[in-house]
Amino acid sequence: MDVAAYLDRLGLDRPATADVAALRVLQERHLAVVPFENLSIHLGEPIVLDTEVLFDKIVRRRRGGFCYELNGLFTALLRELGFDATLKAAKVFRPDGTLGPPFDHAAIRVELDEPWLSDVGFGSFSRFPLRLSATEAQADPDGEYLILDAPYGDIDILQDGRPQYRLEQRSRTLDEFVPTSFWQSTSPDSHFTRGPACSLPGKYGRVTLAGDKLTVTTHGVREETRLSSDQEILDAYRKEFGIELVRVPVRP
Repeated sequence: MDVAAYLDRLGLDRPATADVAALRVLQERHLAVVPFENLSIHLGEPIVLDTEVLFDKIVRRRRGGFCYELNGLFTALLRELGFDATLKAAKVFRPDGTLGPPFDHAAIRVELDEPWLSDVGFGSFSRFPLRLSATEAQADPDGEYLILDAPYGDIDILQDGRPQYRLEQRSRTLDEFVPTSFWQSTSPDSHFTRGPACSLPGKYGRVTLAGDKLTVTTHGVREETRLSSDQEILDAYRKEFGIELVRVPVRP
């Protein structure tokens, strides 16, 4: 991996030490710069869970991705920087409180002075790594997080009192997520296939482009704008997310 190019994408220098402070900076900057997006699905581009392919997409082409892509490549970067980082599979909690399938999400466990959860691929989630051994609530600029024991040694991650996902403790390789990634990118039952979406946090909120609807949230106040042409949509991808597209992702 061209670590210098990846760090340049993030606007960071190489950390001197693989410690908690460096992990916090890396995660915060990754979330701020690399969009959470599913545009490949709606552009007819294959999603290939291979670090070289992901590096080309996210670093060279300055795109984003969804969890398997973002956390898969970020894990590789962390290892190159000297971190003990492993991918973990998770089941995502649905709005009705039931759990999704195995491998529904990919997150990262980093072993430092204690185990830490790092996640740059869950959309609106914690800005900084979370202590997996913590018994008390953890304050973060993007919410309050609680780590709870779950059956069979798993761990539940709660954000502002709402369960987000159940994390396995077994380590996984990136290729183990391929079947579920394929389902997520092709099945009509997957929420990723229902329309193109791209999102980034801002200094005081978040900006999201879903289809032709641009939503800017500032200090909790949402402002929605319907973009009236393909050119306006392409301009918004470039201006808000730094993504250069030659055509608009297909909208159902």
